[in-house]
Amino acid sequence: MIPRYSRPDMVAIWSPESKFRIWYEIEAHACEAMANIGVIPRENADAVWKAKDVEFDVARIDEIEAVTKHDVIAFLTHLAEHVGSDEARFVHQGMTSSDVLDTCFNVQLVRSADILIKDLDGLLAALKRRAIEHKDTVRVGRSHGIHAEPTTMGLTFARFYAEMDRNLARLKLAREEVATGAISGAVGTFANIDPAIEEHVCEQLGLSPEPISTQVIPRDRHAMFFATLGVISSSIENVATEIRHMQRTEVLEGAEFFSMGQKGSSAMPHKKNPVLTENLTGLARLVRSAVVPALENVALWHERDISHSSVERAIGPDACVTLDFALARLTGVIDKMLVYPQNMLDNMNKFPGLVMSQRVLLALTQAGVSREDAYSMVQRNALKVWEERLDFRELLLADADVVAALGEDGVNEKFDMGYHTKHVDTIFSRVFKD
Repeated sequence: MIPRYSRPDMVAIWSPESKFRIWYEIEAHACEAMANIGVIPRENADAVWKAKDVEFDVARIDEIEAVTKHDVIAFLTHLAEHVGSDEARFVHQGMTSSDVLDTCFNVQLVRSADILIKDLDGLLAALKRRAIEHKDTVRVGRSHGIHAEPTTMGLTFARFYAEMDRNLARLKLAREEVATGAISGAVGTFANIDPAIEEHVCEQLGLSPEPISTQVIPRDRHAMFFATLGVISSSIENVATEIRHMQRTEVLEGAEFFSMGQKGSSAMPHKKNPVLTENLTGLARLVRSAVVPALENVALWHERDISHSSVERAIGPDACVTLDFALARLTGVIDKMLVYPQNMLDNMNKFPGLVMSQRVLLALTQAGVSREDAYSMVQRNALKVWEERLDFRELLLADADVVAALGEDGVNEKFDMGYHTKHVDTIFSRVFKD
C-alpha cells in the first residue's frame, strides 16, 4: 500500500527484510532440529545460527534472483555467502520452497492478525465510551432513510460495538485458522524430511503443524482469513456510512471533528466535508477486493501449482496494511466525533409527534378497534402531518373516532418519549455484559 494509508508496525511485517528474516529462522530452526535427531552434523547447524545477527542484503538477493529466476534459491545462495558454502550445505535439506514460503506467509498473517486484534480492542473501547456517554441522547430512528420511531445515539454506538465485537471473535478464529506451518517436503509426504523437523520449526515460530499439506498449506485457511478481513471492512463502512449521513447539512446530528486550520474545499470556504468516513468507505472496498481472489486460490492443480502465489504477494500486505490503517482511522473518528443532541430533537419534531403513530395504532386495537380501521384512522391524520406539517397529537385530539376510542387522556399519554427508551438499560446489559 501507499504510505498515505499505511502504519509502520504493519508495514514492517511485510517488508522484504522481515520476510527474509523469517525465511532464515525457518531454515535455521530446521537445521537445528535435523541436528537434534542426528540427520546433519551439529557444527553445521551451529554455523547457520552464526548468521542470526546478519542484515540480509535485499539488493544482493534481487541480484542473484535476476540470474536464478527463483527467489528461495537466491536467498539460500546469499545465506551461504554469510555462513560459508561448506557449512551451509545441509541448509534446506529435504525441504521444498513452499515449506519456506507458506510457513513464512502464515507467520506474517498471524503477526498481522495480532496488530488487527489490538486495533479492534481500541475501536471497541471508543465505541463503548461513546455509547455510555449518549445512552439517553434521544434521536429518531430511520428505516429506508425515513423517520421511524425514537431511539438513542447510545444505542447506535452500542450496535456498532456489538458488530465489531463479533468481528473480533471472527478475527481470533481466522488467526487460529492460519497459524499453521508445513515443513513436509515435495508433495507433502515427508519422504526426505522427518515430521519431527516440522514440529520443531512450528513450535519455535508459534504455529501448529499442518495436519496434511500437499507441498502447500491448503488455501481454504487463507480464504477464511481474507474473508474475515472483508467482513470487518464492511462493518467499517457500515459505521462510516451512518456518520456520513448524520453529517449531511439537512441532518447534522453528528459530524467528524474539524480541526483548527482544516480546509473543507478549495472552492467553498464554508464546507465541512466528511472526508475521513468517505475515505474509510473507499478503503473498505480495497480490503474486500482481496476476498474473491483468496477464494479462487483454494482450487490448485493436484498437489500444488503457483497460481495463488502472485495473488498472495499482493493481497497479503495490501489487505492487512489497509485494514490496520482503516481501523485506526475509524477509532480516531469515533473518539473525536461531534454529537448534536438538540439537532436530533429538532429533526424528530420536523413532523411533530409523527413518530408515535405505531403506539396510537396499537392502543386503538387494544381499545377494541379492528386493525384495519385503526390503521385507517391513524394514517389519515399522519398524512396531514406529512403534507401540511400539522401537529399529530392535535390532529388526533380533533378526530372524533380516535377520541371516542381512547379519550383525550389516552391520546396524550401516547406521546411520552420515555416509552421508547424504557429498555435501553436492558439492551446495554446484553451488549456490554456489565
